[in-house]
Amino acid sequence: MNIKGKHYRTIWPHPDDERVIQIIDQRHLPHRFVIEDLKTLEDFEAAIRDMHVRGAPLIGSAAAYGMYVAALQFSASQNFDEKMREAAARLKATRPTAVNLAYAVDMVMKVIDQPVANGHEQELALVVAHHITEESVAHCRSIGEHGLKIIEEIHQRKLQQSPPIVNPKSSIVNILTHCNAGWLACIDHGTATAPIYAAHDRGIPVHVWVDETRPRNQGASLTAFELAEHGVPHTVIADNTGGHLMQHGMVDMVIVGTDRTTRTGEVANKIGTYLKALAAADNGVPFYVGVPSSSIDWSLRPDQGRELPDIPIEERDAGEVHFISGLDEKSGEVREVRLTPKDSPAANYAFDVTPARLVTGLITERGVCAASEEGLVGLFAEQKDK
Repeated sequence: MNIKGKHYRTIWPHPDDERVIQIIDQRHLPHRFVIEDLKTLEDFEAAIRDMHVRGAPLIGSAAAYGMYVAALQFSASQNFDEKMREAAARLKATRPTAVNLAYAVDMVMKVIDQPVANGHEQELALVVAHHITEESVAHCRSIGEHGLKIIEEIHQRKLQQSPPIVNPKSSIVNILTHCNAGWLACIDHGTATAPIYAAHDRGIPVHVWVDETRPRNQGASLTAFELAEHGVPHTVIADNTGGHLMQHGMVDMVIVGTDRTTRTGEVANKIGTYLKALAAADNGVPFYVGVPSSSIDWSLRPDQGRELPDIPIEERDAGEVHFISGLDEKSGEVREVRLTPKDSPAANYAFDVTPARLVTGLITERGVCAASEEGLVGLFAEQKDK
């Protein structure tokens, strides 16, 4: 996607030295645009853990490139295989909820562990990292195409109910999204935003309600930034506003992303997603999830007698709740300030899980399906007996 008219992805090999991987350091957006060089395994650990990069597909791509850089770093080591297993474990430990991370690391390890890889581990790791990255971009593009049809249907229905000649704003499709599941989180296109960009580019009038997404404000900082750069009409709202908007008929659909979706359709996503799904269900607003297959954990389903699966929920540093950063318009500097009383403790759960019963549909690269094992296996028949 574009920033100031120039196309960028969120991760790419340095054009002059592919041993260096470059990223957009998302901690500085929207106030500063910073490109960071990642050269060591430690660089990738910090970038993933401390959210220089974030979003399940991008985390997967970054982890794959991290394995490639680790292979370069340990190439002269006598215990190369052991070092690479340690690198894999270290990268997996950075963010436990997003399934793409483990998927990418395991894919690299599977390839370089083959006997034919002997002496070519670095080249093969780079090939796998490129493959994972390009696959993610293709999946997001396809999610946009399938989700576009849903937006088109809503637009046509609104046109029939109230022709724009009567009310020019009556055919606008109002979409609410939570956190950032845009191209910044997904290398290009995005998951939740891919249908929005496709609709906007097709000329369908859309407007996006952007949840601020406390405590890290990925909606206000990142989703709003990329929508503005693409020219998509949008409005930033406080996290607790969505239910009110739905009650008053101001939301036509909700689209969110996912960090891990089970084979039975439960969705782990940014904290607060569950509350939006509840409000949507109570007000008859369709609730969709953009799901690339790399974010589906086919091994996971709820235990017998339980509605929710046992998905590890990351608990992040309480400082993210205590403090907030923003632009001081007087000085032009980005500053961090404390929000909470100094003696008040804070909890920082990064994700929640939305039950499948609250999900209208899953938008995958192969089409839209019900949030159920039958729905997913109907699109991914190769997973039926696994």
